[in-house]
Amino acid sequence: MLNAVKNLLTRRQIIGSGMGILGVGVAGVVTRNSPAIAQPAYKPAKEPPIPDEKKLGWAVVGLGKFATQQIIPSFSQCKQSKLVALVSGDRAKAENYARQYNVNPKNIYNYENYDSLRNNPEVDIIYIVLPNGLHAEYTIRGAQAGKHILCEKPMANTVEECQAMIAACNQANRKLMIAYRAQYEPFNLEAIAIAQKKQLGQLKAIVADHGRNLDPKDPADVWRMNKKLAGGGSLFDIGIYSLQAARYITGEEPTEVCAMTYSTPNDPRFKEVEENVNFILRFPSGVLANCTSSYGYSSTKRFQVFGSNGTLELDPATDYYRHQLTVKREKVQEERQIQEQNQFALEMDHLSESVMQDRQPKTPGEEGLQDVRLMLAIYEAARTGRTISVDSRE
Repeated sequence: MLNAVKNLLTRRQIIGSGMGILGVGVAGVVTRNSPAIAQPAYKPAKEPPIPDEKKLGWAVVGLGKFATQQIIPSFSQCKQSKLVALVSGDRAKAENYARQYNVNPKNIYNYENYDSLRNNPEVDIIYIVLPNGLHAEYTIRGAQAGKHILCEKPMANTVEECQAMIAACNQANRKLMIAYRAQYEPFNLEAIAIAQKKQLGQLKAIVADHGRNLDPKDPADVWRMNKKLAGGGSLFDIGIYSLQAARYITGEEPTEVCAMTYSTPNDPRFKEVEENVNFILRFPSGVLANCTSSYGYSSTKRFQVFGSNGTLELDPATDYYRHQLTVKREKVQEERQIQEQNQFALEMDHLSESVMQDRQPKTPGEEGLQDVRLMLAIYEAARTGRTISVDSRE
């Protein structure tokens, strides 16, 4: 397992620390051909960071491209979290990042001595940033070592693994949170508020699309072509953002799903995992969500919400650094100007705060379990050609 992880995680060098945050203008709206009709959309938190010695200590498990280019640099923007330990199968690589981010060399671990984190009081929370097929093992071992867990999405490859992760954290009395960054990102939060406060009238439909080209030459994508490690193809990796958007915009759980999949014949990238998934979700209120995911076209990260009195578009919706939110009602078009914030820092600080205050995080293990259940139902619908009822699934 150690060699597999070492070979699959990228060796690319980290991009400079400037990637961590992008700033724009003050919160508000810009309208076209009309006067402003909305109040400022979002006010960023103004609370200063707590003293460094009071911040909770984090260990990052896995030093692939996502961890080194997004997660680790984002600790500089955290107010309640600090990086204190690294777990990697590549000691030299870990030492390099430890030097860059002032991590004590004694706090470098590998996958064999990972369990000895239990003996390190500096580590309060572990962030699992490994291929999907390893999430369950390292979450369970981390909880048994007495640490709280933030696990990357998707939570795991199977319902049974998700349930085991929840049980292990409950037994250890540790928090478990799934890293659904969009649920902590200001533009997405504003879109949720607009929809659920009926500013578009009665919701009628949602369209959500997420796609990118899978690159077989990129070490960060190699494991995504391996079903055992990835769990699935585009649906598990980026289609989950479309699924999440439909769920958090409506605030409801779907009752039925139908779906189709397609992969380009003889494309070696899709020998084990699917390229394209189109799926429809029916919600109790009557909202229909048309969702897509793809590993075969250029980067797309957007959703649209249609109501009886207006529409909303967030495009990009799930980018790391930039978002654009447009609201249309009758002849009025608003472009919401919201302060960009580092969503990774926001989600990490949310878990730190949840631990400090002993409360359940916003996206607990049960949230991740629900998505896995729904994605497996989507696969079943595509495989059988039937509409699958999910309102009574266990």
